[in-house]
Amino acid sequence: MGVSAGPRVRVHPTAMLENNVRIGNGTSIWDNVHIRFDTTIGDECIIGEKTYIAYGVRIGNRCKLNANVYVCTAVTLEDGVMVSAGTVFTNDRFPRATTPDLRSLRSSDPDEETLPTLVREGATIGANCTIGNDLVIGRFAMIGMGSVVTKTVPDFHLVVGNPARVVGYVCRCGHLLDSAFACTSCGSPYYMHDGTIVESAVA
Repeated sequence: MGVSAGPRVRVHPTAMLENNVRIGNGTSIWDNVHIRFDTTIGDECIIGEKTYIAYGVRIGNRCKLNANVYVCTAVTLEDGVMVSAGTVFTNDRFPRATTPDLRSLRSSDPDEETLPTLVREGATIGANCTIGNDLVIGRFAMIGMGSVVTKTVPDFHLVVGNPARVVGYVCRCGHLLDSAFACTSCGSPYYMHDGTIVESAVA
């Protein structure tokens, strides 16, 4: 099977798309991107130059992947996710090139050591981050540039560092929340419940 593309899709002539890649309406694929087989990319996405997306990856609608992003098998990005330049996802906690006796290369096919990563809707991952596996990055969470994420990040949390640690909380709009859990920019109210941030209902 070839590539399935919706209307208004733009694919740079240097991009490489393998079989059974599905691309949604209005998505742009820029120069030297490589997308492996059985991957699905939603509507109105931007896939920046020299980005590599492995086989079987699922990317939602209106996602932005900047230049030189590496997305491995078993990664799912929900709608509205931003992945900044130079970010690397991982899916193997105990990687080895060969069998223990060094006589055979290990297969690159998924096995029991291949662990998933889910990035929930609206989350932002800063430039040059490394994202671990068997974890979730929560809704509208923000990962500061250069961070190494080794465990799940709750919704609306801001984490930075190596390993990444919680340093604050962010609004849907991306700005920090103040000590009363209100957005410092748009004023949207939030509250803390069981260790995570929840949006307040506004009449």
